[in-house]
Amino acid sequence: MSNVFPKWSNALPLKIIVFVFILAAAVVSGITYYATPSYTRVGYEPVQPVPYDHSFHVGELGLDCRYCHSKVEESGHANIPASSTCMACHSMIKTDSELLEPVRASFASGEPLPWVRVHQTPDYVYFNHSVHVNRGVSCVECHGEVNKMEIVKHDQPMSMGWCLACHRNPEEYLRPIAEVTNLDWVHPGGEKGQIEDGKKFVEEWNVNPPQSCTGCHPPRRQSKLDRATGVVLTSCLNPPTFWSKHIANSESRLRR
Repeated sequence: MSNVFPKWSNALPLKIIVFVFILAAAVVSGITYYATPSYTRVGYEPVQPVPYDHSFHVGELGLDCRYCHSKVEESGHANIPASSTCMACHSMIKTDSELLEPVRASFASGEPLPWVRVHQTPDYVYFNHSVHVNRGVSCVECHGEVNKMEIVKHDQPMSMGWCLACHRNPEEYLRPIAEVTNLDWVHPGGEKGQIEDGKKFVEEWNVNPPQSCTGCHPPRRQSKLDRATGVVLTSCLNPPTFWSKHIANSESRLRR
């Protein structure tokens, strides 16, 4: 009696088991990677060329974020301070410190310090600092309590779900503009007061964050020069139409 199935089918059950095992391993590995700090970079804490202590300068001395990141209210990209900003103080304070030798050398030569970037959005995401800052989103919401960090680290996941949590319920995160760089500020009325005032800010400032894909993932790319930082943004995304009016509103507020 001839065989009903060909001989190669004898190995079929084993092949199916192996395939299912590989597929399951790939799915588990993917979920494990994309749902952990390995992907979100939470906890990333690079060594910088100069050991700048934010907890001392911001937390103890009370230095405002905008002293160093001076273009954050005007530019889509937060600038890294030039060595001349550091030397405004350190030409008179700790002038012989060995730790500050790279700063003095940079100031003398004009070559920028090779700071290591901590926070970076993917190329396919459009994020504008000035729009968020000028609508009551504090630095602490994205960067964490920098005033308590000796070494700045990547504090928040900055994933799409994390961004949407704020875009869907902005009243939970907005604060008075004057308190945006006050990293210790909490609403005196607690959670209830935050929601009540947050809703007022949403209405008064016409806050309507995008929740569709095209709101933060525009399709076109272009190379351009960021005038605030002097950096060529070779893969900069065109601002989506949604953001254009908010950028204009922010610039208008700054001119007043």
